[in-house]
Amino acid sequence: MATSPPFPPCPPSPGDGALRHRRWWQRSWVRYGALSSLLALSGLVILALVRRQTGTEGFLVGLGLAVLPVPWLISAFRWLDRVEPGPWRNLVFSFAWGACAAALIAIVANSFATKWIATSTADPSGADTLGATVIAPVVEESAKAAAVLLVFLFRRRDFTGIVDGVVIAGITATGFAFTENILYLGTAFGTDQLTGGRGIASVTAATFFVRIVMSPFAHPLFTVLTGIGFGISALSAERQHVRRVLLPLGGLLLAMGMHAFWNGSATFGPYGFFAVYGGFMVPAFALLTWLAIWMRHRELRTVRAELPAYVLAGWLGPAEPFALGSMRARRMARDYARHHYGRPAAREVARYEGYATSLAFLRQRGARGEGRGGLRRAGAGAAGPAVAAQAGGPAGAGVRGAGGRAGPAGVRGSGTRGPLAGVRLRGGVVSRVQPLSVVTGRLTAGNGTAASAPGPGGPRPTPPSGRPASRSGLHADAPSRSGL
Repeated sequence: MATSPPFPPCPPSPGDGALRHRRWWQRSWVRYGALSSLLALSGLVILALVRRQTGTEGFLVGLGLAVLPVPWLISAFRWLDRVEPGPWRNLVFSFAWGACAAALIAIVANSFATKWIATSTADPSGADTLGATVIAPVVEESAKAAAVLLVFLFRRRDFTGIVDGVVIAGITATGFAFTENILYLGTAFGTDQLTGGRGIASVTAATFFVRIVMSPFAHPLFTVLTGIGFGISALSAERQHVRRVLLPLGGLLLAMGMHAFWNGSATFGPYGFFAVYGGFMVPAFALLTWLAIWMRHRELRTVRAELPAYVLAGWLGPAEPFALGSMRARRMARDYARHHYGRPAAREVARYEGYATSLAFLRQRGARGEGRGGLRRAGAGAAGPAVAAQAGGPAGAGVRGAGGRAGPAGVRGSGTRGPLAGVRLRGGVVSRVQPLSVVTGRLTAGNGTAASAPGPGGPRPTPPSGRPASRSGLHADAPSRSGL
């Protein structure tokens, strides 16, 4: 009979085993409420400041123009994160922080510093230049980096590598650029209202062309350098304390330097802006885009390289690691499940793909001794970091199902074999399907068999599934909503 090693014993709690209740300020709803209130308050303040500076009409015009690049940028970062997608709440927080908190910090700090320099030096023009090339890069990049730092510290399980750092940093910068563009475009519109500027020669048209058409990627490009630093830090071993601290700081300094160089391009002569744009910004954008796409393909290669260990363990079919390592095969599997069994089945297949990907990454980090994150989106009953097959140990050692038997990631219960994520309810009975197997030419849907991690005697079959569905619509062998 296949067994899995027991969980490590819980450390004794102080007070002779007495349960310690969390303080009220330690409860999750209090933290979420405080953070939401902070972001909402920041949003109201920044809204009032921008509206006061641009006027109501200018604010509405700026809002309508500034929102245009936002869907494209968010879609690009979501596409990059498709291999192991992170939870939406992290992205919503990042965008809200950039658009509200970081923008408020930047407006207040930049204005105060510029006025102080102008008063101290009696040179308003020099103060504006110094504020744009020195003060603004330091303040803005630090404010945006705070969002990446918060996710890195408090959502460590969701922050597992460079791609996660790029996505969080990019979404934060997209929110910041959105608010900043409202301010600049609204101010330009107000200037045109005073001077009578119209059409393509107006200040609004020029601002729109420079900020929305030519450089919508500018702020994400700067902040992504900070995200890369945090991402490499997430991959570093726990004992490399200096490296884990210096890498994010190095990325932040690079972001500040690139931001300052871009802001200072206007002082390099009549063609300085275009020279910096064509000779530096575009190549840097192309290089970082290539790096991000390469990291995405590297994640797929990791899936194909790590999951075959679970084929040997009897958890996956021979072709499934290659299907899970192909975005085209994943999409075909979801489409197949959606077409034949409905949207719930497609969602379950997507969850299975996420769990299998997390398991592959965790096994790789466990073998290298890197990082400390657990399975992303793992349920409360999951083994967590113990899922990583320890170096030299059996594949998936330490993974338990809800019933105490070993099972693959994404499956709670008696360790089902293969991507049994698609479900169909018919007459109160759950019928399991294997859409990924269909994609790879190994159609075994409806056979109702399952196997747990093999012991000395090989995989152990379990009885066919014909039991009534539980209240959740899934029996014990199918993936539960809670994760592993």
